[in-house]
Amino acid sequence: MSKSNIKIPSCIDCENKSNIFCSLSRDEKDDLGTNKVNNFYKKGQTIFYEGNQSHGLFCVYTGKIKLSKLSENGKEQIIRFAKKSDILGYRSLFSNEPYQATAVALEDSYICLLSKDKIFELLKSNPKMSWKTLLLLSNDLKNAENNLTNLAQKTVIERIAEALLLLHSTFGFENETTFLDVRLTRTEIGEIASTTTETTIRTLAKLKKEGLIVLNGKRIGIPNTSRLANVANIID
Repeated sequence: MSKSNIKIPSCIDCENKSNIFCSLSRDEKDDLGTNKVNNFYKKGQTIFYEGNQSHGLFCVYTGKIKLSKLSENGKEQIIRFAKKSDILGYRSLFSNEPYQATAVALEDSYICLLSKDKIFELLKSNPKMSWKTLLLLSNDLKNAENNLTNLAQKTVIERIAEALLLLHSTFGFENETTFLDVRLTRTEIGEIASTTTETTIRTLAKLKKEGLIVLNGKRIGIPNTSRLANVANIID
């Protein structure tokens, strides 16, 4: 992605519809875009740091983002991902607390920073946006509870398999392939599943040997998501 060939439109003309702003009227979107800041982040660049104070809401126009926390022993734990249309920093913004995670661009990304005051004004005046925000926070809580259960009860191979399925549900496949449309290091995959890089490498090799995944450098293919879901012990 080149910085010069993408121009972020106004909020009125933005085609990203799958977030809490999709129910806003044209005038409300125009108001939302007042004082909006458009930022470009290169791959590997930090968008915000854990512990810093929130001053607005980030909306991903295009790109892929990872959010991670540091444990007491300094080990990184990836807690979720964000992609086109997703918003970042909302929990810290709404609770008026410092960021609880660090956000880093996985690829060159364009992200809008929206005014804290404008967000709060719209939440007060637009019930649909408030409802969508509640649903978003509720889903985050559910995912956090599931993650705690998985860490306590699931084996490493189940957690690695589930991490790969999480990547699939978030980013999907590359066009007309069964390869995930995101490329992570073995360390980053281990950080999703709360295990070491060495264990991740061994586990991926085992999944490959059993025909459950295909490995091509950082590219990971999943020929059959249902079979991998069985390994992950995911029950629909």
